[in-house]
Amino acid sequence: MTVEPVSGASAETRCGFVALIGAPNVGKSTLVNALVGSKVTIVSRKVQTTRALIRGIVIEDNAQIILVDTPGIFLPKRRLDRAMVSTAWSGAHDADLVCVLLDAKAGIDEEADAILNKLATVAHPKILVLNKIDLIPREKLLALAQAANERMKFEHTFMISALSGDGVADLRKTLAKSVPPGPFHYPEDQMSDAPLRHLAAEITREKIYRQLHQELPYQSTVETDSWTERKDKSVRIEQTIFVERESQRKIVLGKGGATIKSIGAESRKELAEIVGVPVHLFLFVKVRENWGDDPDRYREMGLEFPKE
Repeated sequence: MTVEPVSGASAETRCGFVALIGAPNVGKSTLVNALVGSKVTIVSRKVQTTRALIRGIVIEDNAQIILVDTPGIFLPKRRLDRAMVSTAWSGAHDADLVCVLLDAKAGIDEEADAILNKLATVAHPKILVLNKIDLIPREKLLALAQAANERMKFEHTFMISALSGDGVADLRKTLAKSVPPGPFHYPEDQMSDAPLRHLAAEITREKIYRQLHQELPYQSTVETDSWTERKDKSVRIEQTIFVERESQRKIVLGKGGATIKSIGAESRKELAEIVGVPVHLFLFVKVRENWGDDPDRYREMGLEFPKE
């Protein structure tokens, strides 16, 4: 990852990219938000919600930690799945340091086992992070930590709850000491390099997942069409939700437009909290057949289009 360093940073500073690798739903996005202290990536109970490498930026002591929140690694079936898995592994290979997240309750299941096997090809230092530790007894935690460390060399092992914040501060301090010496890549007050337009689309996408659950699995994407700052300091945002079929469009709209209104209200409230000014959000729903096979959509999501 090539980023021009910010001029004027002290020679004593440290800065590096830390990739978070794990199966879907192990808590990577929740951990990014806990480490940064603010919402920079969407969090959902539904798996596979992180499609692109959204970076959170953490300042700890004299270090800048750039977090790469990769898509969950799973067995890919569709073209979009293959793009997400490929992106996740490229994030691991490009980073300075890799945090391997395991769901403490799930342990080393089939998905975790496949990830640990493939991690042998990643040369960077690795840190083991056992998440959701509040869900299992301590003796099982220790056994899981031992089993994982017998599989490969980890520089450190952390037991955390990303949701409650337990153990996160210690992990943050270790990451700060572990990234390489060098100048900061980003201004100190910048939390994420994801443009606000992209973050706004991600937030609306999260609300769609939360509202519709199983009704609209993954055949939807959101694009921010316009972001206009008005004279009264408020922001007008127009977004389009794309689905693949007319039947899906009707699901998103809901009876009498009730569902789309509820999605818009939730998204608008959160966006206003993030940008600190009133937000006027306008949502449109359009059918775009086979968007999952369109290379342009992949580029917009920061993914590489798989050839096959």
